[in-house]
Amino acid sequence: MTDETLRRPAETTFDDQLRALAQSDTGPRPAGWKLTPQAVRRFIIGDAALSIAPKFVGDDPLVDRCIVSLMGRQGLMLVGEPGTAKSLLSELLSAAISGRSTAVVQGSAGIIEDHLRYSWNYALLLAEGPTERAMVPSPVLGAMQAGQIVRIEEITRCAPEVQDVLISLMSEKTIAVPELGPDAEYRARPGFNVIATANLRDRGVHEMSSALKRRFNFETVHPIADAKYEADLVATQLTERMAEHPEAKTPEADVLDLLVTVFRDLRRGRLEDGTAVSAPKAVMSTAESVNVAHAAMLDATYLDRGPVAGRHLARQLQGVVFKDDPEDARKFRAYIDMVARDRAGRSPVWRDFFKAAQAALGPSGG
Repeated sequence: MTDETLRRPAETTFDDQLRALAQSDTGPRPAGWKLTPQAVRRFIIGDAALSIAPKFVGDDPLVDRCIVSLMGRQGLMLVGEPGTAKSLLSELLSAAISGRSTAVVQGSAGIIEDHLRYSWNYALLLAEGPTERAMVPSPVLGAMQAGQIVRIEEITRCAPEVQDVLISLMSEKTIAVPELGPDAEYRARPGFNVIATANLRDRGVHEMSSALKRRFNFETVHPIADAKYEADLVATQLTERMAEHPEAKTPEADVLDLLVTVFRDLRRGRLEDGTAVSAPKAVMSTAESVNVAHAAMLDATYLDRGPVAGRHLARQLQGVVFKDDPEDARKFRAYIDMVARDRAGRSPVWRDFFKAAQAALGPSGG
């Protein structure tokens, strides 16, 4: 793994923190786990004494329940709206528990049963016939053999017959390989478990059977409730991305507060004082707000050669709210005309945002 890698797995990015936790880690530990449950918790929600910053903020009890689920025999299913950090949480849990987060199956219409079981190196298969050397383990089988966690992303995008493979696999913790003989099978080692994620907006794509649901404990990952937590998370994520751009400057707090406020207003369909606004169908998640902040930072740094301002946020926000539905443009225009206009009279950063948003939307809102 070189410095040129755009994104490193959690166990590599936070290797020093995992080692620091392991050195001071005492207490009962489930079989196959690299760290105790308490150390896993500290890795994810933070530990000031060991200089470990929080990586998943806003719902510590959720983290506790996830850890407890993974100590049992059932898998863990993380469900929620897009951009609520389901994948991040599954990666952090895997890195801390197994020391490896890269055993992943990315759910899609192209996934077949072999992606959950095994396939073959056809050159060796033709030369030797079905042998262990010719077999190519799936990430699931590899995790079973190593006693590690496997992650299955967007499980509802997998066809029902693919999902059904997991039913017996999670019940028996076994994968049979009849090509190698009638009794050939691989049994999971201690530490093996499954973390799956599902997008609530994908309901109806391929609904899970009740039999499969019973194999999982379900946890819903909600958007961050506290505005300060959300602003801190956006700032942290942006700082990590800024490492690629040493010329960039960290946005001022009032700029980030504006961004988080806009996203929270439109996500919830109401202002802090309870006033209703039209919520767009577009995903107004924390992850999307980080993307907008990142794009605004690049705009300000490389095109305007100055600090990030409200106008840069307004320019980049267009790419979020116009993704899914033309009606979103009208809803956003109404927000600008009513909410942003009012706040522009009391705040320079909102004034800059309002003027740029108006200019981008045009007189007709398009």
